[in-house]
Amino acid sequence: MPNHLTPEELSKEVGMDRDEVVRICVEESVPIFHGKIDKTLFQAQLAASATMPMKH
Repeated sequence: MPNHLTPEELSKEVGMDRDEVVRICVEESVPIFHGKIDKTLFQAQLAASATMPMKH
């Protein structure tokens, strides 16, 4: 199973819309390198942002 996926492949893996995956990458500073995203890094950032308190 590859670890570096295109936004389309990653969106299918995590059950999100492609545009939402790209938005999260931009907002959370997850790099998109040569059109590929590190799945482990993306999932770790999602988990970390879910446990962080909301900023007001």
